[in-house]
Amino acid sequence: MLENTTFWVAVAFVIFWGLMFYLGVPGKVMNQLDSRGKRIADELAEAKRLRQDAERLLKEYEAKREAAEREAADIVSNARAEAERLAAEAQEKMADFVKRRTATAEAKIAQAEAQASAEVRAAAVDAAIKASERVLRDEITGAAAASLVTSSLNDVRTKLQ
Repeated sequence: MLENTTFWVAVAFVIFWGLMFYLGVPGKVMNQLDSRGKRIADELAEAKRLRQDAERLLKEYEAKREAAEREAADIVSNARAEAERLAAEAQEKMADFVKRRTATAEAKIAQAEAQASAEVRAAAVDAAIKASERVLRDEITGAAAASLVTSSLNDVRTKLQ
C-alpha cells in the first residue's frame, strides 16, 4: 500500500483539502464570490437606474422638441398672418395713393380746362370788342361817336369779364 501511487495521491489530496479548510480558503473563495456577486448586482442596479434616467431624459427632450416644434409652427403661422396683413395694408395704401393721385390729376385737368375756357372767353371778348369797335367807328363819326364807343367798350369789357 505504501508503494501504491494511487494511495499517495489520495493522501496528498486529503491533506491538500484539509489544509485548505484549515486555512479557510473555501470561505474566502465564497466571500469573494459573494462580494463579486454583490458588486455585479450593484452594477446591474446602477445600470438599471442609469437606463431609467436616460429614458426619462429622452422623454423630456422629446417633449421639449415637440414643444419647440409647436412654437416654431406658431411663429411661422403668426409670421404668415402678419405678412398677409402687411400685404393687405400695403395694397390698401397703394389703392388710396392711386385714388389720391387720380383725384389730383382730375383736379389739375379741370383747372386747366377752366383756365383754357377763360382764355378762350377772354379772346372771344377781345375779338368781339375789336369787331364792334370797327363796326361802330365805321358807322358813327365825330366826337359823340368816340365817347360812345369808349364807354360802350368799357361796359362790354366789364360785363364779359
